[in-house]
Order: sequence, then C-alpha cells, then structure tokens
Amino acid sequence: MAGEIDLAAPVYVQAPMLAPPGGHYSHACSGAGLVFIAGQLPITPQGERLVNAAFEIQAAQVLENVKQALHAAGSGVERLLQVRVYVDDIANWPAFDALYREWAGASRPARAVVPTGPLHFGFLVEMEAVALA
Repeated sequence: MAGEIDLAAPVYVQAPMLAPPGGHYSHACSGAGLVFIAGQLPITPQGERLVNAAFEIQAAQVLENVKQALHAAGSGVERLLQVRVYVDDIANWPAFDALYREWAGASRPARAVVPTGPLHFGFLVEMEAVALA
C-alpha cells in the first residue's frame, strides 16, 4: 500500500571501500527507509590507523569514510538527515567545520558536536550519521 513504511529485516552493509569493521558491527545498517552509519574513525581503506596524523588529516579521512559507507548503503551526503561528530577537544571544532562545510556542500543535516576527551585508540575525531536510503 502506498505510503507504508517497509519494516522488513534490517540490511547490514559492509562497505567495500572501507577497512573491515574492528568489532561486531556493520559500517551501515538500513531499514524503514533510513540508513544508519556506524561511528567512523580515521582509518584508511587499507586499515592504517591515522592516530598520529594531524587533526585535519584525521577529519578528512573520517568524512571520506562516512561518504563511502553512505554510498555502499545506496545513499549519499545529499540525503543526510543527522550527523554527530565526536572531537577529543572542542578547540578542533573550527577546523572540522571548515572541512565539513566543503564536504557537505548544499546538504545541511541536523548536526551535533560532542567534545569527549580521548577517543578510542587515541583518535581525535569520529562521526556517525543517519540518512535517507
């Protein structure tokens, strides 16, 4: 019936252009017309952890990882509804925002920044997202 939401089983997505997940999770999960992107860290497709890289390099990798996860799930940056960005230090927010503005283009999803202190493995930034499928 038109207008009904498909509540079929979720689809778990492993993005081929990302390193395999480091735990028991998927890069993305879709269902009911939405795509949920797991927290993306600055890890290259080859599995290199950019923990010692400058903040801007880590942030650029995180943004690319989110983009790749969205594409693997059949979505894209232009379909984002919400993003949550975790930064180790709020002083890094202006640098992230400048990169994000260019990356997101005309897309302006709801967004939150969460200053956290140290992140997993000593990374400086992590991002998760929700988008339309």
